[in-house]
Amino acid sequence: MQMPLGIKAYLDFVFKKMFGSPENSIALIGLLNAILDLPRRITDVTILNPFSYQEFQTAKMVVLDVKAADSGGRYFNIEMQIVAHASLLQRLVYYASEMYTDQLSGGDQYDQLNSTISICLLKGRLFADSDRPHHRFQMMDAESHRKLDRAIEVHTVELAKFPYDATTISIAPPLAQWSWLILNAHHYSSDELKRLFPDLAFQNAIRCLESISSVTEDKAMHDQREKAERDHNWMLASARQQGLEQGLEQGIEQGLEQGLEQGIKQGTVAGAIQALQQVLGDPVSSTQDLSHQSVSELQTQLAELQTRIRSRLK
Repeated sequence: MQMPLGIKAYLDFVFKKMFGSPENSIALIGLLNAILDLPRRITDVTILNPFSYQEFQTAKMVVLDVKAADSGGRYFNIEMQIVAHASLLQRLVYYASEMYTDQLSGGDQYDQLNSTISICLLKGRLFADSDRPHHRFQMMDAESHRKLDRAIEVHTVELAKFPYDATTISIAPPLAQWSWLILNAHHYSSDELKRLFPDLAFQNAIRCLESISSVTEDKAMHDQREKAERDHNWMLASARQQGLEQGLEQGIEQGLEQGLEQGIKQGTVAGAIQALQQVLGDPVSSTQDLSHQSVSELQTQLAELQTRIRSRLK
């Protein structure tokens, strides 16, 4: 009996190598077609920021996305997130907007602009009030539902929301299959995975996982990134615990990673700021002082503290 691969496909290093390497473009095409379900399927892609070991020289937790374009002129930005951080949706729109405007140079006409699609796959939950794993946000008129063509589009895929297991995944829709593979590949041997997913795109991805497990340098990098994820989660858990000890029952109790927006609604942004200040060893702002700040000022302060937390993982 073969041992499980032990390679977590959702770690940034593995995800980028599996979908951001030119030799694995078949896997990327399969993933994009599963998510977008376009009338005309994508048949080729050009990876605009190919996988490079230099991106992973530190243990810092960073977003390492995959940028690509297809022969139809569409641009794609695909990323993997362990947790849903504050203002994630706004950041996805921002990245898509950057790619959209970067299409034009001086003298270019607006009719040269093509669709830009920002995609985020999440290991954690983003929409707690919905069981739908896939959300597609497009630019359209709210009343007539007339959609703007060749514009900006944002997709979120919450991997764990698909209701399949190893006994049913082989008959699941392609997006559910990709989600299951990314979440669970490390529990299975390559032979088991190849039997579950005979399609060429999946076989390409599985061979990449095999390669990472057998190459010393790649396996060492996987283990380093896994440790970085574990340390990152520990920092978040520590911040939550500090908040709980101060009686910050809501928002912190549900986790800083559930997002700034929910914290604002519950009035707990101040609590999140105080918790992170304590973890960082900063003077802790009083609730009264924080209450005099605007929502925008609180957002900025919280974002700065989160950046400092992440920088400690270098």
